[in-house]
Amino acid sequence: MLTRTREFLEMIRFEHTVFALPFAYLTLFVVIGGWPSAALFGWITLAMGSARAFGMAANRLVDARIDAMNPRTADRSLPAGRLSSLEVVVFLTISLVLFLSAVYQLSPLSQRLWPIAIIVMVSYPYGKRFTWLSHLGLGLVYVMIPTGVWIAVQNEIAVEALILGLGAGFWVAGFDIIYACQDVDVDREQGLHSMPADLGLAKALWVARGFHGVFFVSLLAVGLMIDAGVFYYIGLMLSGWLLVYEHRLVTPDDLTRINAAFFTVNGLMSVVLFVLVAADTLIQHR
Repeated sequence: MLTRTREFLEMIRFEHTVFALPFAYLTLFVVIGGWPSAALFGWITLAMGSARAFGMAANRLVDARIDAMNPRTADRSLPAGRLSSLEVVVFLTISLVLFLSAVYQLSPLSQRLWPIAIIVMVSYPYGKRFTWLSHLGLGLVYVMIPTGVWIAVQNEIAVEALILGLGAGFWVAGFDIIYACQDVDVDREQGLHSMPADLGLAKALWVARGFHGVFFVSLLAVGLMIDAGVFYYIGLMLSGWLLVYEHRLVTPDDLTRINAAFFTVNGLMSVVLFVLVAADTLIQHR
């Protein structure tokens, strides 16, 4: 059982939850204006965790054949045969049930809009088969995180949530471009599309820098809209510094530090941003 559990956690890259959950939590603190109740925090966490598990498992199932032909991904649980397609379908079903259980404890608008989230998560893995804009498909998933949390609490779609979601979407699309740099040769051989494969490494990395610039401007705009305090802007400046550092780690001539740029820097950035935004919110509304 422990071995199977490890395989499922590896399949959904459980450690990468550090990217998504902090954005959900910082939105929760902002929209509540202080500490959320334990119940609301728990339902948001369950909705986020189960939705992410569903999306990652769907991605692995859709891409199983592609992953099997890529030396970097061939040893993943599904293409390597350590998990079966049936097991992944069962996992998907359980994740969906948990997601719906959480959603139906949240706002009425959440209960009407949840199919959109599922459709986007199931659809985005197909993007790389058709266009080098596929990174924006993953970005769209992250657009839904702040927007979805705001809807779950306030039962409305707010401009602040949309702009915050836009920032999150361009952030993740930017580092997805960086991550795709390591698969350029395989993508070209398989006829798959990504900005590094289609545009070249140098141009793709410049697009990633531009996306991260949009992220910074979006969060600056949200800070001005919510009349944020000093800790919010400290978090924003540290995030900007970390993104600059990330782009210094990866160049067209040196891709050896992609994992440090992808996981370490972005994971640290999301946690730092959450902690400082949450602290700012608590101070502003004490």
